[in-house]
Amino acid sequence: MKNTLPTYAIVELLIRLSHINPLIGDYKGHAFNEDGVIVKTKHGSIAFSKSLIKQQFDNPEMISDDELTIIASTFNSLKQQKLSNRS
Repeated sequence: MKNTLPTYAIVELLIRLSHINPLIGDYKGHAFNEDGVIVKTKHGSIAFSKSLIKQQFDNPEMISDDELTIIASTFNSLKQQKLSNRS
C-alpha cells in the first residue's frame, strides 16, 4: 500500500469533502509522507491517512458523513497558510 494508492480515490474523497466545504477546491497533486498523503488543491491542502484512501477505494460507503465532516475541518486554505507564514 506504500505509494500505490489510486489517485482517483483521492479525487473522489475531495469531491465528497467539497460537498461539506466548497472552499476545498479541485485536485492539483499529492505527495506521500510518513503519516499519509498531503493533497494540494486549488485553494489549499489537506492531509489524508493512507488507510482513509484505501477505504475510499475499497468501501467508500463505510466512511460516514461525521468522519467526512471532521476531515473537512482539517483543510488548510492558502489564505490561512499565507497568514501563518507572516507570523
